[in-house]
Amino acid sequence: MRDGGMSEPHDADASRRPLLVVADSLAATYPGSDAPALASVTFELRGGQRLAVLGPNGGGKSTLLRVLSGQLQPSFGKLELPAGRVALVPQTERSRLDFPVSALDVATLGAVARLPWYRRPSRADRALALDALGRVGLADRAHRTYGDLSGGQRQRVLVARALVQDAPLLLLDEPFSGLDAPSRRRLELLLEELAGAGRGLLLATHDLDQARACELVLCLNRVQLAFGEPERALTPQVVERTYGAWLHGTGDPEEQPASPGRTP
Repeated sequence: MRDGGMSEPHDADASRRPLLVVADSLAATYPGSDAPALASVTFELRGGQRLAVLGPNGGGKSTLLRVLSGQLQPSFGKLELPAGRVALVPQTERSRLDFPVSALDVATLGAVARLPWYRRPSRADRALALDALGRVGLADRAHRTYGDLSGGQRQRVLVARALVQDAPLLLLDEPFSGLDAPSRRRLELLLEELAGAGRGLLLATHDLDQARACELVLCLNRVQLAFGEPERALTPQVVERTYGAWLHGTGDPEEQPASPGRTP
């Protein structure tokens, strides 16, 4: 592992893939706060790679996604998104459920991000949204009211919306939260398919097993602790520094992750 918590990826093909994210000494501070919520973040992500952003609740995972999606401006450092478009899949509990819209309506909203302001989604866009719902296993729920769906189904609708955006880079905030085993496996296979087609995927998680399944891991606990391939980045020392009190059962129970997976 290099200084600064970075290890050298050994994927020989990676250097030929397009760069999607370049972050150098990135920091972010929320308005009204003097202390950065995230600091010293340096990493790269290329097309076809899955990057797990690993850390405890409050460790900066969602903050990083907000910066990458343009919702929060960096307070320090450099951020480049050479591919331009980014699609964000938020946690379902942060999505409004009181609008009387269908699952198809929500998925179709993904087209808005790539349309001129004066154009409304077309029949072709709705067809793309229906196809995206099919890819996440929800074609038969297309006309159900979004708020009436289960949490796991709503999560998959949001993934379908991101697919309709057709962005080279997908940001997923705890994408497996609330999914049952079959839905989880379906989503895992879809993400593998998207990476195989050249998309870059950044997944915020606190689950070590999910992180080990990705090509790259970025460990955060308000600052970057490690970046690289899982077998190099996820050392016992890094996991200890990432989770700290949670591993020893001394953290705030209300902030403790549901399961940090197996430690090395």
